Order: sequence, then structure tokens, then C-alpha cells
Amino acid sequence: MGVWHGRSKRKPSGGKLRVARGKRKYEMGREPVKTTIGEERRKVVRVRGGNLKVKLRAAMYANVTDPSSGKTMKAKILDVERNPANVDYSRRKIITKGAIIETELGLARVTSRPGQDGVVNAVLIRKS
Repeated sequence: MGVWHGRSKRKPSGGKLRVARGKRKYEMGREPVKTTIGEERRKVVRVRGGNLKVKLRAAMYANVTDPSSGKTMKAKILDVERNPANVDYSRRKIITKGAIIETELGLARVTSRPGQDGVVNAVLIRKS
């Protein structure tokens, strides 16, 4: 089943809108990529306008920035502590923006959108 980002055919009251057109290709969407921990896997997708979007399916490393020193280091992802976006994502160890991950350097909050950027960037919260 496809994902559609067009306008609803219902009014706020619940009544039907009388529209004389169907769905358009440019209103199409895609299923979200649920990034997990594991061997790095990426998928390159052509998007509207001929641009490319890199989707990260699985990640092993994150670029972690220490706010006190301003340094950014590559650190191995050990675990997903919690994911405020969805309780089920916490259980399934899915990395999204805002997720708290455990790295070699300590706990860090993800600041990038791995499913759309193709990379995991994070800010260190607590050193280990």
C-alpha cells in the first residue's frame, strides 16, 4: 500500500469534500526507514527534483559531539537507552531523532534524522 501526503477528502466536520481530482504522483510518500543497530546498511533513493536521499537502515557508529570541549568523535553505538518518539521504538532498538543512545563515550542524544540523512549525529549528555 502506498503512502499519500495529499489533502484529505473530508472536512473538519466529517463531511465529504466535493473534489474533482484524484491523487497525484507528486503527493506520494514512502514508508519511514526504521534505523537499527548493526552492520552499516544504506539505501540511496531518487527523490522529487532528481535529488538523492541516503537512508540509513542500520548503524554501528555515531558522530558524537562533546558540548564542553566542542570536539566531535566517532563512537560505537552500544544500545538504545530510550526513544521518546515511540515506546515501541525503545523496545525494538530503533534510532530516530531525539533517541537516547549509549555509546563508548557515554549517553548521547541523536540530533540527525538517520532515515533521511544517512548518518547518526549525537550530542553527549553524560560521560561514562
